[in-house]
Amino acid sequence: MQHEVVGSTMPVLEIHLGPGESVIAVSGELSWMTASIDMHTTTQHGGGGGLFGAFKRAVSGGSFFMTEYTARASAGTVAFAAKIPGHILPVTVAPGQEYMIHRHGFLCGTPDAVLSVGFQQSLGAGVFGGDGFLLQRLSGSAQAWVELGGEVVSYDLAAGETLRVHPGHVGMFESAVTFDITRITGIRNMLFGGDGIFLAQLTGPGRIWLQTLTVSNLAHALAPYLPSSGAERTQAAGAGAVVGSIVGNLLSGRND
Repeated sequence: MQHEVVGSTMPVLEIHLGPGESVIAVSGELSWMTASIDMHTTTQHGGGGGLFGAFKRAVSGGSFFMTEYTARASAGTVAFAAKIPGHILPVTVAPGQEYMIHRHGFLCGTPDAVLSVGFQQSLGAGVFGGDGFLLQRLSGSAQAWVELGGEVVSYDLAAGETLRVHPGHVGMFESAVTFDITRITGIRNMLFGGDGIFLAQLTGPGRIWLQTLTVSNLAHALAPYLPSSGAERTQAAGAGAVVGSIVGNLLSGRND
């Protein structure tokens, strides 16, 4: 199995499969494939193990169904394009070498890749569309590919070294890194700083990968160019959305 990342701003991952080789991806990731590639959609892969396992994978931000792409009689190519401007990173997963990735980070992987809930915490209606903050745990014994938004900045944290990060910029980190959610200190900072209320706290030892482009910031930047009704809905997901959500809820309750 060979792979190639083509492009820069909006890259696409092309995987060249030999006869009998397979990769799996969540539903809806396929961009194109050669005629020699067969598709098989099931709940079994990605650590699914049936309906219960598929449900756990879906809760972590993945899809209920996974699709397996296999080169049957002859070699073939399958491609997966990035959904937003960013980078596609290859990751080797092995026992004792697991990763935590953002909820939509898994692009594809070999069939032994396992996806499960790594971290879940509700951060209120104004953050991440009310879905809270989710991380996927990527484990197993496999080759996988992870999609990160914008540019990628990595740090090797020493034991006890801590970096505080806006949650949306957390792309991926080794499972040895300790992760927690903390509040920004100071009422003025929370309400008027424009950076939200919460920060992710990452403590070494281990490597972390941060993404410079978050989906919420991208939506906020595009909001002025969308129809007004759509812009109003998107604005709640942008920077400083926590204050807007609180005020909106208060006004809604007053009107009721």
